[in-house]
Amino acid sequence: MDKTGEMYFINGPVVKAKKMTGFMMHEMVLVGNVKLTGEIISLEGDNATIQVYEETTGLKPGEPVSGTGDLLSVTLGPGLIGSVFDGIQRPLDVLKAQSGDFLERGIIANALDMKKAWDVQMSKVKDGDEVVGGQIIATVKETSSVIHKIMIPPNISGIAQNVKSSGKYTIDTSLMTVKSDDGDHEIKLYQRWPVRIPRPYIERLAPKEPLVTGIRVIDTLFPISKGGTAAIPGGFGTGKTVVQHQLAKWADADVIIYIGCGERGNEMTEVLEEFPQLIDPRNGKPLMERTILIANTSNMPVSAREASIYTGITMAEYFRDMGYNVALMADSTSRWAEALREISGRLEEMPAEEGFPPYLASRIGDFYERAGRAKVIGDDQRIGSVSVIGAVSPPGGDFSEPVTTGTKRFIRCFWELDRQLANARHHPSINWLDSYSEYTSELKEWVSKNVDEKFYNMRDRFMQILTEDDNLQQIIKLVGEDVLPDGQKLIVRVANMIKVGYLQQDAFSDVDSNCQLKKQDEMLKIILNYYDRANKLVSKGVAVSEVFDENMVNTIMRMKENIPNDKMEAFKDIETQINTFFDQLDKKYQVSVEA
Repeated sequence: MDKTGEMYFINGPVVKAKKMTGFMMHEMVLVGNVKLTGEIISLEGDNATIQVYEETTGLKPGEPVSGTGDLLSVTLGPGLIGSVFDGIQRPLDVLKAQSGDFLERGIIANALDMKKAWDVQMSKVKDGDEVVGGQIIATVKETSSVIHKIMIPPNISGIAQNVKSSGKYTIDTSLMTVKSDDGDHEIKLYQRWPVRIPRPYIERLAPKEPLVTGIRVIDTLFPISKGGTAAIPGGFGTGKTVVQHQLAKWADADVIIYIGCGERGNEMTEVLEEFPQLIDPRNGKPLMERTILIANTSNMPVSAREASIYTGITMAEYFRDMGYNVALMADSTSRWAEALREISGRLEEMPAEEGFPPYLASRIGDFYERAGRAKVIGDDQRIGSVSVIGAVSPPGGDFSEPVTTGTKRFIRCFWELDRQLANARHHPSINWLDSYSEYTSELKEWVSKNVDEKFYNMRDRFMQILTEDDNLQQIIKLVGEDVLPDGQKLIVRVANMIKVGYLQQDAFSDVDSNCQLKKQDEMLKIILNYYDRANKLVSKGVAVSEVFDENMVNTIMRMKENIPNDKMEAFKDIETQINTFFDQLDKKYQVSVEA
């Protein structure tokens, strides 16, 4: 018998209903005559409080609330990659086909195409075999970049029966039946999972390998590991979204999930128009062949914005369980927190700091702690990871506000965007003095083995030069650069070379938008070699103006644009030019130095 309640209170996205005996907490319900999707967030007696994921205009008390018997869940299976969903996993292309450019309310659409036939390659499982949760029973070549692995749902194990052979099947086809103690379970190409419940794993593992982003200031100075967490805080106009786009384009992950959570519609339009045209640098295929987009703009219902974060992280955990490295970008968690604040206000809860609910920090923690590198469940030793990078938009650039301070408790990378750098057209505007990464020591072994054992020593020297330069800039502001001794003038000029020639990076350049670790290593060597040779002469009394040749400095500053990732041999030419230049200076000043 269908469960049906009755609305008696409507306040924006919050609806209250009576006669709700038999409904369960976090159950998905259909609200009103137009059947808007909602979720029960509170039960008291036979009264329920529901947050509705669509616009509630026009609802009236007395209209019915019907139950579905399911928790708010996502559908996980072939067809996820390359799709664009809203915050509750409704495919936007299907919604547009049904209602046109302006989405109508109450539309229910399958998240995945139930009619499309996939070429399914079954594993060696046969009738009578024992199977366990997480075990891979089949594979589907979803795109040329991703092999989709069909798994037994985590909570099912038992004896395989009625196992099908390889062939073309729709995702609703039963591949086998698992006979277990609690009954028979049909295993299909897809599975459902509640978004607010983390998917299980065997063991959480320590970070060991960097998530290479192609952004020099991040990879060199403030690296993040695969399975790591990072935040990008910055005021309006500092470039958070551009950095997020860069990370989504070039991050060294098997699957990318980009959540536009409460951002402006024109920014999401750029993503939706640009991403299908991008080429994956790893294999030359379209980038959308390993990307999922969740579009939930600022004019969409606030409750769906709150749900979009959980929708994305659940998809990420699903691909992690296949053994993939997943990178999730959330832009921005501040808009998500604002959704929590609005819903909390509608619920008449006691507000905490700046009106946010008192449970804000725990909700932020729940989200970021679902990241990590883990040994996943199954019959093999698969290891997967979910890396979470969230943008934070503090009002007025105030990093002491609750969302930023709450986020800093749960992340290990902090990439602070600086308004002064942004105004100076220095992008990415990540402040190299206030940002930090706690992964550096854990990634040192991998980088030493796979890139250069001196990489982090050079990185430390860069940081030392930048720190000394910051101290000298205070003096320069007071009395000017001319009063500095030549050794300090050299530091200031080399620091400028580092800032402009290394840390500054053009996100729209065909060559410089993506800089791999090998190229970063060569650029570090070139700049430090120049500094060491120049410093040796300056320490012997040679003027800074002599060691700073305009053509040579310009060559170094332009190498990021002039040398692509696959032309590493070109750095040898620059190194030869530097050594020839300084060898000539050594000969020129040798007599006077010896005298």
